[in-house]
Amino acid sequence: MANPEESNPLLAKQGDGDAKAMHGEIPATPTKSVVDGSGHSYGGGVGWTADGLPLGHGSVVGEPVARARWDSSLFACLGRNDEFCSSDLEVCLLGSVAPCMLYGSNVERLGSGPGAFANHCLSYTGLYLLGNSLFGWNCMAPWFSYPSRTAIRRKFNLEGSCEALSRSCGCCGSLIEDEVQREQYESACDFATHFFCHICSLCQEGRELRRRLPHPGLNGRPILVMIPPMEQTMGREGA
Repeated sequence: MANPEESNPLLAKQGDGDAKAMHGEIPATPTKSVVDGSGHSYGGGVGWTADGLPLGHGSVVGEPVARARWDSSLFACLGRNDEFCSSDLEVCLLGSVAPCMLYGSNVERLGSGPGAFANHCLSYTGLYLLGNSLFGWNCMAPWFSYPSRTAIRRKFNLEGSCEALSRSCGCCGSLIEDEVQREQYESACDFATHFFCHICSLCQEGRELRRRLPHPGLNGRPILVMIPPMEQTMGREGA
């Protein structure tokens, strides 16, 4: 059975950047000093990835860069009282009434190409109706929607559930030492989050995307405005 991550358009192939860098297709970026959230300074000689993230201590593999936290918690359904308050309420309403539209909007903001909203929204709706018809609850759509959480986490370098547990209580520390193993566990946690807390996970992803990315329809495009010339009258003075 094929791995769903291999064919999912939301998940970028991790090996593409490494292969291009080895063949010299990605130019070297200037090095600079950076201070992470814990106050540790990565001095000169530290490279930067294509996504603008520092490589730890200038090595090829590098130390795992401290990942950022999600802007809001999983169960902060109403969001936060800030400038995105109205947007958070909209996300909460969409997730409660029309989760298919919220999921389609999230995928559209990730920049998956034209028609992403309709394609993902319709597919989600079909699985939603099928799951409710056969099993009485939405148990099939999370299998289709969970890669969006993995894509958001990778795109913005956000911490996963294993890292959050390790930070808060010290458990799961041995699971996040190896990068490949950690990513496998985090992907499994992404699925579990979508399966058991589906609406909350969609809302959390919607709040995160609205704070980080503008809607694709709001991208600035030059507009040519034609102003007609003023009405001109020709008169003969002193005639």
